[in-house]
Amino acid sequence: MKILLVEDEVKTVQSVRQGLEEHQWEVDVAYDGTMGFQLAARSSYALIITDVILPGMNGLDMCRKLRETGVTTPILMLTALSTTDDKILGLDTGADDYLVKPFEFRELMARVRALTRRSNGLTPTANLLKIADLELDPDTKKVVRAGREISLTAKEFQLLEYFLRHQGRVISKVELAEKLWDLTFDTGTNIIEVYINFLRKKIDKEFDPKLLHTQIGMGYVVKLLS
Repeated sequence: MKILLVEDEVKTVQSVRQGLEEHQWEVDVAYDGTMGFQLAARSSYALIITDVILPGMNGLDMCRKLRETGVTTPILMLTALSTTDDKILGLDTGADDYLVKPFEFRELMARVRALTRRSNGLTPTANLLKIADLELDPDTKKVVRAGREISLTAKEFQLLEYFLRHQGRVISKVELAEKLWDLTFDTGTNIIEVYINFLRKKIDKEFDPKLLHTQIGMGYVVKLLS
């Protein structure tokens, strides 16, 4: 399985590439965003790891352009920009996760495992996951509500699939962090709220009844309210 690393800092490329290869990953490297886009658009990768500040085409534009052209490969952004607005901007372009420099390699590997674990380690079945008029197909990665196909990022799809496999059960932020991000929950981050909002806008905003609900102080649940 291959990972595409898009990074112009030679030392970062050397250290990340060496670490990934030691974990049995094959790594292609692009040193600018334009080449990164071309490689990602024509080849199949399990994951794209990209810096934000790049020559040619920055990581945000590359990510946005890939999503616009239908590339659904999970994308992990690496950047020295650490404000909440910077993170939300990256996620809004279609990235699936965000890691701030400098970082420990073991944290990078945790993100890699989480993003490349197919369906969050759950075995796909031929059966659709359904609630009301919402359907999710684990095999084709297709989501439809009221006959309309909904485009989700890889992380949004994982999140919705997890909710649908546990319909009616309130799921805490701690559980979501551990199961979907492979990390111990950090109360100082709002990454889960950000993704919940992204998902809610796509599956609920223009539809009724609402399916994704917040249980204050406890977590989130997908269910039909009686």
